[in-house]
Amino acid sequence: MAETRRDTPKRILDAAVAEFALHGLAGARVDRIATSANANVRSIYAHFGNKEDLFFAALNVALDSMAASVPIIDDDLPQWAGRLFDYHLAHPEALRIHLWRQLERPEHGHHSTSSYVERVRAISPDDKVTTQSVDMLVLIFGLAQSWYLSPAVLLTADGSDPASPRRLQDHRRALVHAATTICERAETQAGSTG
Repeated sequence: MAETRRDTPKRILDAAVAEFALHGLAGARVDRIATSANANVRSIYAHFGNKEDLFFAALNVALDSMAASVPIIDDDLPQWAGRLFDYHLAHPEALRIHLWRQLERPEHGHHSTSSYVERVRAISPDDKVTTQSVDMLVLIFGLAQSWYLSPAVLLTADGSDPASPRRLQDHRRALVHAATTICERAETQAGSTG
């Protein structure tokens, strides 16, 4: 019984990530989270405060897990984009809860701005945060997420099944190639201006 009480916050967060990823902050229901977590509503409020606080706790868990699972390695940005694509395929809730946050609470971000600064530094020459390195990371993030954000009718325009392993591999290869091209051109431009 004591073990069950100790893992209650984790169960609540896991259920909250799933619920908020599907329904967003406005559409999520605390009673559904409680049922899914095998907890009661009072325990949710006791551990996390209000529904919005729970949403941000769930968002942070999802994004922290993604960042830990797909760390940026400074000389491997195109391959990182491919690994991020793979992560979103296996864990769509991370991207979905992030998009809900963008729609419903755009002024609130991940609990740690420093994690984004660290990512930008990882790809920056001389460990500096520059506009160019921020833009580079924005572009590569966009490439990695583009498949999941594109209209279904576009994904099926060639007649293929967009969920087939072969089609997903083809797209992954295309996005890594595009990321490689962007990174190479950025290095060429930086070299010509430096």
